[in-house]
Amino acid sequence: MTYKDYYKVLGVGEKATEGEIKKAYRKLALKYHPDKAKGDKAAEERFKDINEANEVLGDPEKRKKYDQFGADWKVYEKAGAEPGGFDWSKYAGDHAGQTHRSGGESNTVFGEEVAGDLFEMLFGQSGARRRGSRGTAIKGEDLEAETVFSLEEAYNGAIRLIHLNGQTIRVTVKPGVADMQILRVAGKGGTGSHGGANGDLFLTIRVAPHPEFQRKGNDLYCDFPVELYTAVLGGKAKVRTLKGMVNVDIAKGTPNGKELRLLGLGMPVYGEKTLFGNLFVKLDVRMPEHLNEQEVALFEKLAALRK
Repeated sequence: MTYKDYYKVLGVGEKATEGEIKKAYRKLALKYHPDKAKGDKAAEERFKDINEANEVLGDPEKRKKYDQFGADWKVYEKAGAEPGGFDWSKYAGDHAGQTHRSGGESNTVFGEEVAGDLFEMLFGQSGARRRGSRGTAIKGEDLEAETVFSLEEAYNGAIRLIHLNGQTIRVTVKPGVADMQILRVAGKGGTGSHGGANGDLFLTIRVAPHPEFQRKGNDLYCDFPVELYTAVLGGKAKVRTLKGMVNVDIAKGTPNGKELRLLGLGMPVYGEKTLFGNLFVKLDVRMPEHLNEQEVALFEKLAALRK
């Protein structure tokens, strides 16, 4: 196995924070996921490299060893390491300088002193207790999934059953979830090996466009038709909101395009039970159609008065 620059694989710098590494991994994993790149062998290999890089750089201890040995990491891989950890079970035993046989040939892998020094360098003092172990604990692979919500579901919150890898995962989503928000469901990813923890499920929420409301952050916007007579004389109008119908006062002489702000009738703030955005209602004054002769005459009198 050749040496791989995991930082280049994820497109981050060597001083990238844990959060930056996670963000880069999720973005690339979504882009190259086999479900999206069906039949694309290059994309499949890229996806494997991305997961391998995340397995190492996403683990503080593994990243520390990777940063410490740099290009020499490939030496340990060629000697039998799995990505992100060195498998000493092939070489550590009752005699550290034992002969490793492969294909009928005998090769002394490491002398006792050298093997001991490298083991301490790689794993520290705790490494001595792990000699002879059958494998390093490896966390399961993180998985990605998507689901679509209506705006009403995003407003009220909803439960989704995600079917993934032969299991059904129940996910409760709080009110106010945003479009493209990623939710982490701990322990619902791939199964860990050698006693390692399960991976996590990262669920991307897509909120479908609504025919009536437009969302900007936690605020909602909509157009509302108003009769000319109501706009001129004033009155009340019933406006639909995601909370239900509400009565709105229309002032006399309200111009076309005036925007009314209805406090607290926007989207819930995610994770906050009592906080809401606002609803902005833009008034669309409608002209009367099919006027009869009497109505036309009245408008003519009004026009004469205005002159």
